[in-house]
Amino acid sequence: MGTQNIVVVGCGSMANTWVKDALDRKDVNIVGLVEIHLDSAQSLATRFGLKCGLYTDLSEALRETKANLVFDVTIPSSHYHVCSTAMEMGANVFGEKPMSESMENARKLIAIAERTGRSYSVMQNRRYSAAIRTLRDQIKEGKIGKVGYIGADFFIGPHFGGFRDVMDSPLILDMAIHTFDQARFLTGSDPISVYCHEFNPPGSWYTGNASAICTFEMSNGEVFAYRGSWCSEGIPTSWDAEWRINGEKGTLVWDGASKLYGDVVANGDQSGQFIKDYERIEFSLDSSNRQGHEGCFDEMFESLDKGRLAETDCRDNIKSMAMVYGSIDSARLGKKVDLRNYY
Repeated sequence: MGTQNIVVVGCGSMANTWVKDALDRKDVNIVGLVEIHLDSAQSLATRFGLKCGLYTDLSEALRETKANLVFDVTIPSSHYHVCSTAMEMGANVFGEKPMSESMENARKLIAIAERTGRSYSVMQNRRYSAAIRTLRDQIKEGKIGKVGYIGADFFIGPHFGGFRDVMDSPLILDMAIHTFDQARFLTGSDPISVYCHEFNPPGSWYTGNASAICTFEMSNGEVFAYRGSWCSEGIPTSWDAEWRINGEKGTLVWDGASKLYGDVVANGDQSGQFIKDYERIEFSLDSSNRQGHEGCFDEMFESLDKGRLAETDCRDNIKSMAMVYGSIDSARLGKKVDLRNYY
């Protein structure tokens, strides 16, 4: 892989993770920081000892630095402008989720990537946990047979402050895409339809709806059920949610942290038995590969090195986006929405 000269756009708290991961890699140079508030860019540069240009305009930064890669760590409403500008000016993009704040702009970004030959990959770090990869392997190997149901519960009460508190659909738009993307990865299925009820419960500190219940039909016949709240005080789940996956021969369960196990129907003749006997399966997680942000970074950089599309390339990620915006539309319309027209 040739040297990646990077311009980082957006110098808020999340940029710390992106810059740290980048500086840990070989053949990577951060050549510019772009931020409306230059004092934030200067603080980030000082924190990491960066000697690079500070800019308020991405186009100017790209012209002066000749960067070939842009990190988009801005808020969702800025993603279309940042990513389209970068690709039009010849740079590839690694960006924060979601791709855009609308399906229309997400489709436009894919068209720009196709026309310019640039790549745009999305940070879907939660599919890079050892547990999620292990669950996917068990499903692919047929350990529990054909999957019929997959469910995820997500209940946490973070007090962020800032832009999330005033978003219309903070849970679905800013967080649920992680869980939706994990469900797609686990099943290997595409979303077909969704029915969603979105609401804002008593005690919520968000302006928009911070809770939702969604039921998805998937292309391989599975039903995916999501129950979530971002204003749930007490007994929180993991940030990776709590999972239950039911197949024709057994069930897999993950608590989103360390507890991962399954039950499968025991061997032998059990005809006529009211409740079958089961065999418990405990899994050892393969942590040989890096996880989370680092694991997704490894995949995205490797895709540039090998000249292929990343696992989280925009052309794939738009299907997770469809689950997000289809859910919001379903809640607004009060009916099931066909998602196949979204991507």
